[in-house]
Amino acid sequence: MAKVVYKHKPAPLWLVAFSILLPTSFSCLATSATNVAIPHISGYFGSTIDEANWIITSYMIANACLILMSGWIESVMGRKLFLKIFIGIFTLGSFICAVAPNLNLMVLGRLIQGIGGGPMTPLAQSILLAAFPQEKRGIAMSLYGMAVMVFAILGPTFGGFIVDNADWQWIYLVNIPIGILSISMVHANIEDTEHKKGAINADFPGMISLVLWLLSMQVVLDKGQQYNWFDCAWISWLSGFSVCALTFFIIRELEAKNPLINLRLFKDKNFFIGTLLSSSINMLVFSTIVLVPQFLQNMMGYTAILSGYALAPRIFSCVLMMLVINPLMKIFDNRILIAIGFFLLGISVLFFVNLNLSVSFIYMAIPQVLMGFGVIMTFIPVSSMVLGTLPKSELTNGASLHNLCKSTMTAVIASVASTLVARHAQMHQVFLVKNLSNFSLVFQQKFMALTHTFMSNASSSFASVKTNSYLYKSLLTQSRLMAYVDVFATFALIAFLLIPLAFLFDVENKHKTCGKHRAIVLKQIPGDRI
Repeated sequence: MAKVVYKHKPAPLWLVAFSILLPTSFSCLATSATNVAIPHISGYFGSTIDEANWIITSYMIANACLILMSGWIESVMGRKLFLKIFIGIFTLGSFICAVAPNLNLMVLGRLIQGIGGGPMTPLAQSILLAAFPQEKRGIAMSLYGMAVMVFAILGPTFGGFIVDNADWQWIYLVNIPIGILSISMVHANIEDTEHKKGAINADFPGMISLVLWLLSMQVVLDKGQQYNWFDCAWISWLSGFSVCALTFFIIRELEAKNPLINLRLFKDKNFFIGTLLSSSINMLVFSTIVLVPQFLQNMMGYTAILSGYALAPRIFSCVLMMLVINPLMKIFDNRILIAIGFFLLGISVLFFVNLNLSVSFIYMAIPQVLMGFGVIMTFIPVSSMVLGTLPKSELTNGASLHNLCKSTMTAVIASVASTLVARHAQMHQVFLVKNLSNFSLVFQQKFMALTHTFMSNASSSFASVKTNSYLYKSLLTQSRLMAYVDVFATFALIAFLLIPLAFLFDVENKHKTCGKHRAIVLKQIPGDRI
């Protein structure tokens, strides 16, 4: 980790935390706020929903690419200049999105926004862990969780409110004054770091292979369903190219003298288990952020703001749990808290298995409350433990690799969740269509009753056609409803299966290692700061 260069008295810890968490929170808000606005954006540009989904995934992929490069870029520029430039890039991308005249420029703006927002998450984590003393790291990770998880969860509610009360462009315009304020606060309160000599000798082959892998993988995930996956030749070839790029990236990073990232960090058990669990938390949270608004808007007829309000209860439970998680971490074994958290996540997702087209708003709110408790009960203990056994020199690399895995999982789940619903809907349609047969007595009775009803305002032939259309539309609706139930049941099962992994953390080793590192820091650096 780069050595901090002091030119004046360090800013108070709360001011350092606010300065770095303000841009971080809005970069996380940008990840999910667009979800509920996609129908409005696609209508504005006259595009299909599949084409408009690139607005979501382009941000996530650019975000993931820059996360892994953040350590090297910081070493070249120094921390302060690095943060100011990339917050400026995020602000510029937001401005382009707000004024974009067509979908292509909108996607470009989201790419630029993702480039600027990508480094915020790992840098915020490493800055907070370095700035806060060991006994206050729980508070630091609570603040970090507030910025990363709570604001990401707030996204659909914020986006829905904007869309239904103003133009969707305000989702991006609000980032402009926040970006300007963040740049001034970083300049005043964040300490700079020394520039490493020879840092320009970067692992460019590793960077290129990383970008090619992520881009090709995302194209396959976004377009696979539209082109029927491997029945399409170019999807098959691009999938093979993506696998080759990933293989080259892994080999390159393991063999290079100056790798882009140290993949051998996965040998650390706490880091490996923590990264796996954190990525799974992202999967569970963002799958519901994607699927619940889809279900409410497409199946239940909710407006954007109502679908956002349906997710809002998890925000309040998140904030409430934030207030008590730090004392709980001091009293109880963190592994027990993580296990309970995954149990609550599983129960919350399991609630959606009982979805139907008459479900009440209150029923949709109950699992959101449970999910808010579960997210913080897992995310904060995992975040405080995942980097605890790494050497201080590897904190930035570890945070970058950790957040790359989480961002990649978020990008993947945004595409895979919708694909699973579409595939399962087709599967259920195949099984249900046999019920629409003249050999079925129930179908004949229903058909005759509906035809007789429609004949009151139309001829018998028109009433028959209208009945067929009505029944087939009902079949499609039921098929899609059953598909949502299948997907939620799968994610609930995954949450329950992850519970035993919490007890694989090495808690004693974490405390010993952190204490050792802390002692070294106290000897070398005055003021209990690095």
